[in-house]
Amino acid sequence: MAKQEEAFKKVQYSVSMRKNPMRPEDAPKAYANLQLTGIVSLTNLAKHIKEHGSPYSRDVVVGVMTAIVDCTREFLLQGYKVDLGEIGQFYPSIEQEGAETKQAFSSDNITDYRTNYVLGSAFDKMRREVEFEKTTTRRAQAAALKAESEGLTQADWTPEEDENEEP
Repeated sequence: MAKQEEAFKKVQYSVSMRKNPMRPEDAPKAYANLQLTGIVSLTNLAKHIKEHGSPYSRDVVVGVMTAIVDCTREFLLQGYKVDLGEIGQFYPSIEQEGAETKQAFSSDNITDYRTNYVLGSAFDKMRREVEFEKTTTRRAQAAALKAESEGLTQADWTPEEDENEEP
């Protein structure tokens, strides 16, 4: 089991040159781009929970997780903070436009009602549990695959194009 858990702790990143949008006059600097391994859906997460020895079926786990979402949303809409223990806390906040006086301020000045999230202990300080592994950019990987499928031995891409690549 320990070896299987080790595989989950490797995270890949590539590096690209980017300008600081707050200081566009500065020279570009190298920044890491996290290379996501994939997306785990709610159904796949429930299946994974079941495979970890849960006595509940995947459908029951999905149902409970869906109920947590629905109930959390309901409490947030009533102005509550929802504490999910090691998962974290969800709490509401507002965006607003100021008014000249207290008397002039009304609910019309409130422009949005949002949800904020604070990491719980299970997700806080994960840096010490992960090992980073440098890899090529997704663009370079795609170019190499294309070249290979065309029977070429070299791939061509312009690294400068990676400058604005999404992480």
